[in-house]
Amino acid sequence: MIQRYTRPEMGDVWTLENRFQKMMEVEVAVALAQADLKIIPKVSAQAIEKKARFHVGRILEIEKTTRHDVIAFVSNMAENVGPHGRYIHYGMTSSDILDTAMSLLVKDAGAILKASLRRLELALKKQIRTHKTTLCSGRTHGMHAEPTSFGLKMAGFLTELERNKERFEKAYKQMLIAKLSGAVGTYSTQGMQVEKKVATRLKLKPEVVATQVIPRDRHAELIVTLAMLGTGLERLAVELRHLQRTEVSEVIEGFKKGQKGSSAMPHKKNPISSENITGAARLLRSYASAALEDVALWHERDISHSSVERVIFPDAFILCDYAIDRMAGVIENLVIDKERMLQNMKLSQGQLFSSHVLLTLVDKGLSREEAYKLVQRVSHSLKPGTSLEEGLLEDKEVRQWVNKKDLGPIFSGKTHAQAISKVIKRVLY
Repeated sequence: MIQRYTRPEMGDVWTLENRFQKMMEVEVAVALAQADLKIIPKVSAQAIEKKARFHVGRILEIEKTTRHDVIAFVSNMAENVGPHGRYIHYGMTSSDILDTAMSLLVKDAGAILKASLRRLELALKKQIRTHKTTLCSGRTHGMHAEPTSFGLKMAGFLTELERNKERFEKAYKQMLIAKLSGAVGTYSTQGMQVEKKVATRLKLKPEVVATQVIPRDRHAELIVTLAMLGTGLERLAVELRHLQRTEVSEVIEGFKKGQKGSSAMPHKKNPISSENITGAARLLRSYASAALEDVALWHERDISHSSVERVIFPDAFILCDYAIDRMAGVIENLVIDKERMLQNMKLSQGQLFSSHVLLTLVDKGLSREEAYKLVQRVSHSLKPGTSLEEGLLEDKEVRQWVNKKDLGPIFSGKTHAQAISKVIKRVLY
């Protein structure tokens, strides 16, 4: 089970006991609203509020006969309330309580998820500040391209995380919905006033137009945003996995005392957290697909969505929270090898700066095509141990246009560091 790996508070939200607890909160809120509107006796609402309780074992026992979990739940509540229990679930259909209770579960789960996102956000910001000018090789197609900095790498992931946070917040808010409009959403068994009062009490919003259920586009959007969050985490995880490869070795996940990397090879330090997060993202995307399939129900409702949601909502929230929490730990404890980053930059013999040489030659009067051919020819003919700067200064044709004074600032990396600092300032301040 996924649940045993996550922080307990998120797992606790999705227990069967808490699901019934939220259902009971909805039933009590409805009874109090109905009493205020003189639909049921005030004394009955007071009895329901005071005596309402349930026992999961008893509900499951009743359900063996009824084969209907809501009826079993209502029956168990009524047993505990006594004669006034006849007003429990008055004028309601099952989806009224199930969908509104789901909104309450999402409300609690979302609050926990946002706290986890904040932890990851702070961890990324710390790495960005620490390594804003820690130069390393930028790579395209897996090959050295131009210098970047480790701080700038992390800044890109931070801004993606913030976009995903915004997406989640929007989807989260539009899921905080109360639906109490009855069997096919007509309010024929009780008026809109009850729904409005209950929504206010539970800090939800009434659904504008429901069928027998809250429209499932709301649910799908939320699960899709969790999948997007997971995919963003995976992009970061894949980057860290590549940077941890032996041939690269620019970063390493924190390795605790007593930790083992392999049962057969004692030397191993594997990127296990990043790999776990990659796997979690794959599952989250599968839940998004299932949630989208739940949108198109038959007529005013069927229950094809129900069994799906009982799996994907707990699993998606638990798994996404776990992945965020796991990544926050990775970033907080990440070991960055600045010396190895510089060594790796030197592997390409200064060719990381070729685009700036190209621009300098253009500024000196060459056409772009002529400058490109010159820099490419020198780059592709470098001897081992010779830098691009040296190769350019040894080339007679190049020397007609530039000298060491022109090239020195380019190969120092200062231009890149200064430009990167401006980008990071825009991200952090």
